[in-house]
Amino acid sequence: MPVAVKPALPPLCARLLTAARKGAGASAALVGLALALGVAVADAAAPATNLTVLMGDDAAASSEFVQQLRADQGAGGKFELVRLPSSPSSPSSTPVAGADPQAAENTDTERAANAGVRTRSLRTAETPLTMAVGPAAARAAVERPGQEPLVLAMLSRLDYEALKASSPALKRGDRRVGVLLRDPAMADQLALINAVLPQKRRIGVVATPESEPLVRELQRAAQGATPAWDVHVEYAPDPTSLANALRQVVPQSDALMVLPDLIGDSQAATLSVLRAGATAGLPVFGASEGLVRSGGLAAAVSTPSQLAQQARLLGVKVASAASSASGTAGNTASPLVEAATPATVRVNATVARGLGLRLPEERELTERLAVPR
Repeated sequence: MPVAVKPALPPLCARLLTAARKGAGASAALVGLALALGVAVADAAAPATNLTVLMGDDAAASSEFVQQLRADQGAGGKFELVRLPSSPSSPSSTPVAGADPQAAENTDTERAANAGVRTRSLRTAETPLTMAVGPAAARAAVERPGQEPLVLAMLSRLDYEALKASSPALKRGDRRVGVLLRDPAMADQLALINAVLPQKRRIGVVATPESEPLVRELQRAAQGATPAWDVHVEYAPDPTSLANALRQVVPQSDALMVLPDLIGDSQAATLSVLRAGATAGLPVFGASEGLVRSGGLAAAVSTPSQLAQQARLLGVKVASAASSASGTAGNTASPLVEAATPATVRVNATVARGLGLRLPEERELTERLAVPR
């Protein structure tokens, strides 16, 4: 069974986070610095990486992710961006059917140079790595032939579960795969609620049947906490029919949580949960800044740039594992799955005042989530 794990940072990065716990004034910037240093240390310790990036959409988050990958590319490696044919984009950067692959490669080499990334010949000691950005790119990547290590990034937990169910190629034994989920682990979400509401232990969740993997992760994290959380889950048939489930869950909860599922992805459904919480005087937590802006109390969020740095570190680990396992017969290693490291905490101060809560500053809450658990 693949398990979501916290990424292991190099010792210098760990010392930065330790300094934060001792009151060294850490913030989201320090989290980013630690990850950036981790990328630099990993790049220095590992062979130059030839990075092929598959991009399946032109969403702003995906573009920011790719830009950060390009900016962090080491001088000794090659960066190639491949946009999937179904993705609308500018003619100057999209390979089309029948196009010269070398011409497309040259286009991205020139763009990489403009971004401050130097490229070199394949004759140097280099490690090939493919990184797929988003669900569409992930599906395409796992079906591609070849044995080079692969990182699937910017996936929700439900995206990954759907990929496991529909793509047998993900379970191939001749290729190492890493998966970076775009949302923080449920343990981090509960740690935020504990920091904001230290005397409360009852969490209410409305979910749909498709949300079961997220619910199981939440329940495991709740039972593993000290003291344990009381999580009350009610299921709705779909994101448009939440009223009955909310009537059941609200009276038994001290706070509500919006999962990153079909409800969390629907503005109308999220607003229904927020209205129910406001009517009952309950705070609502989640994993997106949009939820906080719409009336949620707080969220632990990860930025696309930070996710790109974490994905690069994961790529180093996957490539190293592939190198050490090369030539080993019967390799059936499961994908290495990591949840996003929360980059920062966002708080809606207006909602906090309305609930009569005096909360720590966002920086302090971010520091608390950086403490290893």
